[in-house]
Amino acid sequence: MRNTIKITAAVLATGALTLGLTACGSDKGSAADKDGPLIVAATPTPQGEILEYVKKNLAKKADLDLEVKEFTDYVTPNTAVQQGEVSANYFQHKPYLDDFNKKNKTDIVPVPGATVHLEPLGVYSKKIKKLDDLKKGATVAVPNDTTNEARALKLLADNGLLKLKEGVGFAATPKDVVSNPLDLKFKELEAAQLPRSINDVDAAVINGNYALEADLNPAKNALAAEKAKGNPYGNFLAVKKGQENDPRVKKLAKLLTSPEVKKFIDDKYDGAVVAAF
Repeated sequence: MRNTIKITAAVLATGALTLGLTACGSDKGSAADKDGPLIVAATPTPQGEILEYVKKNLAKKADLDLEVKEFTDYVTPNTAVQQGEVSANYFQHKPYLDDFNKKNKTDIVPVPGATVHLEPLGVYSKKIKKLDDLKKGATVAVPNDTTNEARALKLLADNGLLKLKEGVGFAATPKDVVSNPLDLKFKELEAAQLPRSINDVDAAVINGNYALEADLNPAKNALAAEKAKGNPYGNFLAVKKGQENDPRVKKLAKLLTSPEVKKFIDDKYDGAVVAAF
């Protein structure tokens, strides 16, 4: 029986009120118990799949007791780490984490040397075959969280569809578009909803993990996709500050950046996910 536990945002929101209470209790048997399993939060694809590969094929030999909890959004994996429900998470890139920490006054940090993979952001459509086919006034769906929206707009800008205000960086929003020759309309949606919106818009910029879940491969199906070289959006293992030296975390970081995991990523995802080490 698979030990992975899938948790929806709604269920976790209900349980959030109890986390503050349990955090004051004993750490024995909790995520903070260094003699217990290493509990890691992840989004299902590809992070959860990569962790399951490690769990089934590499963890036992490394004497690591690994438990995976799957979440379907980009918020609760961080709140679970901050509140001590899980030991670590694996789902995000640095610009997103920096923005999350700033907005929520959390202190979650990347584990050194544990950047595992990149999921190239892609532009997808059911209505056009190439970006040049976009018509004036077309609607493009983009993620509504700060850093991924900026990332989506940059991808559109890199492909000549618009121009962004100079120096706006990782915080760009549609308000920072200074040139929009096609008068594109932007539909801002939660990242998880983007694949479901693809039939209702002219194009959608979709995060790699959600594209994979919808059987969309950025290497094969995207009209345009991010380049891997020099990309700041690699996904990494993260913990609450002060937990970086947990021996269990160090073991997992080493396994996640092993030749075996690189081969697994290359073989399974065929360019839709790219190893970052």
